[in-house]
Amino acid sequence: MIERLPAEVGGSEIARIETWCDGMLEAVAEHIPAVKPQLACFERYGAEGYGVYQRVAARARSLGLIVIADGKRGDIGLSSAHYAAGMLCGEHAADALTVNAYLGADGLEPFADAAAKAGAGLFALVRTSNPGGDALQQLPLADGRTVSQAVGQLVAELGSSKPGYVGSSGYSLLGAVVGATKPLDAQALRELMPQQIFLVPGFGAQGGGPDDIKACFKPDGTGAIITASRSVIFAHENNTSSSWQSAIERAAAEFNRQVTSILK
Repeated sequence: MIERLPAEVGGSEIARIETWCDGMLEAVAEHIPAVKPQLACFERYGAEGYGVYQRVAARARSLGLIVIADGKRGDIGLSSAHYAAGMLCGEHAADALTVNAYLGADGLEPFADAAAKAGAGLFALVRTSNPGGDALQQLPLADGRTVSQAVGQLVAELGSSKPGYVGSSGYSLLGAVVGATKPLDAQALRELMPQQIFLVPGFGAQGGGPDDIKACFKPDGTGAIITASRSVIFAHENNTSSSWQSAIERAAAEFNRQVTSILK
């Protein structure tokens, strides 16, 4: 990532990342409701990098943005509870966290309990946007479902299994990650998971477009958060005629336009 930052963002490597993140947040805040920091990009720098993540997340919240920590955390029992407490509770808590559903219900439940207490949300991996996910997630089961559909059913059932898991809007605190590059699967998964908000990666640089994400929304236009990363945050690479912040802001505005156009 560091090699793709604008040359005019100076300082040490970690300082450049923080400056770039802050400038990017200012550029996109008017056009989007949420940001999804990839924790790996910060954690590779150890404690210093994680401190940058915490400050960037705080800056995002100060701009009125929802912070979805993209860590894909996953374990069982007490380990899940520790992960959940570290990410969803306390002074530096995120508003939501991505988690790995492929360890089963006992891996997800500690996260869901912590999220319910904290007033936070979760997005469980169900149908991912990467091509390699097909080899596992599309495997047929004896009952005719695919593996991803079985995981979607698990998420739907667990997401409404306890008081406090479903809010006044009718949506569960346990949402689902469903890739924009899998539109046919998204339609079936939406039927399986009517109470789940979908977090939809893969829009833009990974190949997903406006028509691919329609099935992720419910008929009233709610139920999905579409994410775009490289096509927005590295927009300066394709537009050298203006400042890097201006290029990012234009890309964010275009992203907003493309998503809202299919909801009208």
